[in-house]
Amino acid sequence: MTEDRPKVAVLGGGSFGTALASIAADNGATVRQWLRDDALVDEINRNHRNSRYLPDFAINPAVVASNDMSSVLEGAELVFVAIPSKAFRTVVRQARPWLHDRQILVSTTKGIQEEGFKLMSQILEEETGFSHIGVLSGPNLASEIAEKQLTATVIASDDALTRARVQTALGCDYFRVYASNDRYGVELGGALKNIYAIAAGMAAALGMGENTRSMLMTRALAEMSRFAVALGANPMTFIGLAGVGDLIVTCSSNRSRNYRVGYAMGQGRTLEEAVDALGQVAEGVNTVHLVCAKSREAGIYMPLAEGLYQVLFNDVPARDMARLLMQNEQSSDVEFTLSREDVKHARRLEGNS
Repeated sequence: MTEDRPKVAVLGGGSFGTALASIAADNGATVRQWLRDDALVDEINRNHRNSRYLPDFAINPAVVASNDMSSVLEGAELVFVAIPSKAFRTVVRQARPWLHDRQILVSTTKGIQEEGFKLMSQILEEETGFSHIGVLSGPNLASEIAEKQLTATVIASDDALTRARVQTALGCDYFRVYASNDRYGVELGGALKNIYAIAAGMAAALGMGENTRSMLMTRALAEMSRFAVALGANPMTFIGLAGVGDLIVTCSSNRSRNYRVGYAMGQGRTLEEAVDALGQVAEGVNTVHLVCAKSREAGIYMPLAEGLYQVLFNDVPARDMARLLMQNEQSSDVEFTLSREDVKHARRLEGNS
């Protein structure tokens, strides 16, 4: 990046993309934000507001919004892609003519593409072939970032330059950026925790106690780390911000979109009603479907995800999900502390009881 005013592009007009654009501008970058919606573009440029996603947030006036992809990407050294997973590849393909291999591309999307079970950074690699690719993830509720509440995030990349440039562009007194080289684990953590936020919302709506909710979160952490490690992630990633940190905030806050979907279903709404009432994308709904299919294919034990799948897609009452948790096998408390033989022995004993 240039030492005077680095040039940052943000693709996406949602809450997190808007918050990141404003942070980068606060830090002195020249920031352009791409949005499809003409009315939102005009509102950001005229009033420095995004009333659809962050109505109470005053965006840094230096952020310039546009629906012209070429003008947003022209000269950009750092590009944040904050697009919902279903449209992610389409938008990257639209942007490709104005991207070049010296740019740093960072996904902020916590989702999975159904075809091929692809994470967003893998899509960036496939569509561009670039080497400077990273993932930004962590306990990052956009509304709290907009309020300048103390927040920490993780930039994960194999590329040291990518990690350093993102830390410089976004790090400030209220937004701390930590580094990781486990891009796959950080990205999987961000996607998987959305599943369990739906379950936590249901538990809260059903009036389940703190013991139950604590059990839910800790077993969720064991389950998501088991799944990710089976696919090649580092288990230590899950004791950090992108694992337990993100899991705690999404399973505890009614600002979490996935939590709110679960809460609405716990109150008796259908999945369709809950999603419609939210008015935004809740990535966890699609992720449940994809992760359960992948875990069955790979033989990975995922009782919570399977229980939630039954509630979301097979009309099993939400209250029964807790019973499903209590009926699953009692194996190791913390994943990876027991040997495989110990786990097999415990399962044999359980089968004989």
